[in-house]
Amino acid sequence: MATAASTISLKPKASIATSISKPSLSFSSPRSIKLPSIHPHSTFKPLTSNARSVLVPRSTATPSSTTSTIATTFHGLCYVVGDNIDTDQIIPAEYLTLVPSNPAEYEKLGSYALIGLPASYETRFIEPGETKTKYSIVIGGDNFGCGSSREHAPVALGAAGVAAVVAESYARIFFRNSVATGEIYPLESEVRICEECKTGDVVTIELAEGRLINHTTGKEYILKPIGDAGPVIEAGGIFAYARKTGMIPS
Repeated sequence: MATAASTISLKPKASIATSISKPSLSFSSPRSIKLPSIHPHSTFKPLTSNARSVLVPRSTATPSSTTSTIATTFHGLCYVVGDNIDTDQIIPAEYLTLVPSNPAEYEKLGSYALIGLPASYETRFIEPGETKTKYSIVIGGDNFGCGSSREHAPVALGAAGVAAVVAESYARIFFRNSVATGEIYPLESEVRICEECKTGDVVTIELAEGRLINHTTGKEYILKPIGDAGPVIEAGGIFAYARKTGMIPS
């Protein structure tokens, strides 16, 4: 994934009922992506509303700010996966009938997160009978989130209690869906952290410093900047961000 920032723009289709005045929404992210078409009244859980104590905000963006500095820390156990984890492994197609805007179905969707992983993953991401995972950070390899373009994939991880994913690289659609829904932070590592961390290690992610600390091994790793996608995720997704910054009516 290129580290140079590139600018993307989201311009609503004429069929969307909500009137959006100029300027159009644009932000820079570590990759060139196009945000998905999501109805402006779709409701996804803002990441900061997660009841698990894995998110520690250090600063709050002002409502009028469009370039707020993200200074957030995530701390908890990590769950490590390999390369090419596709969206069917993250959330199998049979569970796509669940509606994330329905609180009960949102929670149920989270209970199935990463249930499609092969049997070689002996440690369960979510224990039987539980709806939340004890692993608040997922560490992956190359091409995380490949496969079909289901928005349910990052939503399921967020619903399960995941705050961030750290991978070597992402499938473009998964990355943009993570930003658009505001469910998780899709962060990239400079090296293959998935080969140096183990499931159950205690880790801390410091966005402002751009690093991941593995307290179990004592090692630190550099993370690539999330860029201007950070404030969008922090706000709870693309439409929440647009409302927060006054681009569309709240």
